[in-house]
Amino acid sequence: MASIIFSAKDIFEQEFGREVRGYSKVEVDEFLDDVIKDYETYAALVKSLRQEIADLKEELARKPKPSPVQAEPIEAATTSSMTNFDILKRLNRLEKEVFGKQILDNSDF
Repeated sequence: MASIIFSAKDIFEQEFGREVRGYSKVEVDEFLDDVIKDYETYAALVKSLRQEIADLKEELARKPKPSPVQAEPIEAATTSSMTNFDILKRLNRLEKEVFGKQILDNSDF
């Protein structure tokens, strides 16, 4: 990732050498003032976005991890091409998750 070379203060304090046929000092100063404002706005935006990223990562770390049943893709349940067999497989997995050992113990019959 590229690093930032100049700060707003660096731009403000930059001095240029003078030559016989140069640019208008007033115009250059006005333009650089606008560049400084944009640069400060950009720096504030980057700082704000970095803080937002940090906050979201912290919030994500605090959330509990989903159980294996919750982690299954839900999109399959919403498609119209879902077959009865798919539904029965999901129901079987849910029953095993909810009832656990009870189902295994009663399967001897």
